[in-house]
Amino acid sequence: MPIDTVAELALPSDDFFLARQPILGRNQRLVAFELLFRSANGGDANVTDHAAATAAVISHASQLGMAKVVGERLAFVNVDDIVLMSDFVRFLPHDKVILEILETVQATPALVARVAELKGFGFTFALDDVVEESDDLRKLVDLVDIIKVDVQAVAAVDLPKLVAALNGRHKKLLAEKVETVEEFEMCMALGFEYFQGYYFARPAILSGKKIAPSELVILRLLDLINSDADNAEIERAVKRDALISLNLLRLVNTPAAGARGRIDSLSEALYVLGRQQLQRWLQILLYAKPGAAVELSSPLLQMATTRGKLMELMTQKVPPERRVSAEAGFTVGIMSLMDALFSMSMQDILNTVVVADEVRAALLEREGVLGEMLKVVELVDNPKRGTELARALKTLGLSAKTMREIEMEAFGWVNELVT
Repeated sequence: MPIDTVAELALPSDDFFLARQPILGRNQRLVAFELLFRSANGGDANVTDHAAATAAVISHASQLGMAKVVGERLAFVNVDDIVLMSDFVRFLPHDKVILEILETVQATPALVARVAELKGFGFTFALDDVVEESDDLRKLVDLVDIIKVDVQAVAAVDLPKLVAALNGRHKKLLAEKVETVEEFEMCMALGFEYFQGYYFARPAILSGKKIAPSELVILRLLDLINSDADNAEIERAVKRDALISLNLLRLVNTPAAGARGRIDSLSEALYVLGRQQLQRWLQILLYAKPGAAVELSSPLLQMATTRGKLMELMTQKVPPERRVSAEAGFTVGIMSLMDALFSMSMQDILNTVVVADEVRAALLEREGVLGEMLKVVELVDNPKRGTELARALKTLGLSAKTMREIEMEAFGWVNELVT
């Protein structure tokens, strides 16, 4: 029988923060995020392994609105047997979430019946961390739509056999913990539908790689802004590339830009936005493929813009003695993934574009206040480094609650960018 209350699920303290891990389709576009609430008390454990923490996910997602957390994407939320058997799970919007049944859950007759009941209410299910065909998998497989395979826990030589067996179940397969491009390509060849991991953000440095001409145009524009060129010169430089002009106007007319009315010309964009805002949108434009329209569902673009906004907001929340330029914070955040974008070393990229010394020190050495902030945003999505994150937040003088509020504002801003 379902539990009617959550009295047994003592919610954790307010000392936790939110992480989102991107889930991509075969076209390398975002389809969902896995939501993780992690303890900020210095422990390394991923607190979503516990019923109380999952209850916290549900509670806070209900209060904040799932759309603010994941935008138009779906959300994967870990659930164990206690949460599944409670009525608390029904606070989640069934059309926005996929309930991910943890590998520790035993498929008892009561639990299987409960999953069937929730499926009748419209919920969709995934099985987490599958590494073999087990009795529990066989009992639940007819009720789930997605099977997540931990590719780090299955030997590469054994993976094809496991995939063949699971494909016979006619379920969509998700490869999780995909950390390299080689692993992604292997999983693509095996027919996986979805992919989870940070392989897309890992720099694959190519010797002698050159920045594409359209990217150089944007970098030169950023140099013009940094060198205080006049508006007419900047406008002429933008107009030399029609696609950059169109993409820039598209970006500045998103809700995230904050313009009060529609901006129809580059000169108006320069006048209304000012140079600092123009610099921001040009930095975002670098994440468009050369010669193509900017794709706002690109995981690298979303990750970079989220980092930029996180760091901008952090500059405004740290104690006064640690305050630095908000625009410098945004620049460090968004540039921190450009080695992956360009397949070049960060040193070579910084030899191409002029940046402030504090920005350079943060990107190359993780030094200074901006470097400390960059360490935090890099740690937020890493479930195994909770102790380091707690220390990094303390160094900056930020509480977990403040960091979570910053995350929510950043997620909301990026969602406005992609609408």
